[in-house]
Amino acid sequence: MIGVGLCFCYLANVWNIGAEGQFLIGAVCGSWLAVVTQGTDAGPWVLPAMLVLGALGGALYALIPALARVRFGASEILTSLMLVYVADLFMDYLVRGPWRDPKGFNFPTTAEFDPVATVPTLLDGSRLHAGCLISLVVVALASLLLGRTIMGFEIRLVGSAPKAARFAGFSTNQLTIVTFLISGALAGLAGIIEVAGPVGHLQPNISPGYGFTAIIVAFLGRLNPIGILIAGLFLALTFIGGEQAQISM
Repeated sequence: MIGVGLCFCYLANVWNIGAEGQFLIGAVCGSWLAVVTQGTDAGPWVLPAMLVLGALGGALYALIPALARVRFGASEILTSLMLVYVADLFMDYLVRGPWRDPKGFNFPTTAEFDPVATVPTLLDGSRLHAGCLISLVVVALASLLLGRTIMGFEIRLVGSAPKAARFAGFSTNQLTIVTFLISGALAGLAGIIEVAGPVGHLQPNISPGYGFTAIIVAFLGRLNPIGILIAGLFLALTFIGGEQAQISM
């Protein structure tokens, strides 16, 4: 999901290197609702609202380097990368401070999310959850948007021929903001799905570097959403297979 978001930026020749930070902020924003509704018997609206908050948080966080580039000409590579550490330390502060589970034996983690605040599994006894279906929907929508819409044509034109794009009246600054918003929203959505799915609570080190690995996945998939899906599965196979080989030996 993060790789699909990044392909929008890279096709437009905009370099979002901070998807890791947007992933973390999305996890924080979505987890806020799970924390404040903990033990309140809230209804099934909690999980959809968490997903919306996660996507919104990631999009707004990605907006910072986009606006810095458009307004001040700052390198989005540096600003987006530096904001990763801000997001990491902010999340670390929350789980060690105001959000820490009072019954967690002083471990830096929130309380376990209520069932209404967790992503349901698709198969009993497995870790396969509904977030995988959301990822497939994202891939399909991204393929449609990039391949069948004016916006997709604009993204490709600005990235490959910026002079022709300016002659056609396309705004590079506007596209920078739009692609960063899409990229950040998908990274943030991935963050809250990861926390509300396999992890079940917010804690440090929820990501082994998904945001950075997604850069490799995006280019390995040739900046094509379907290719990114295949590349993501391939890298997952190598990571999990490598870990399993170490464990078994």
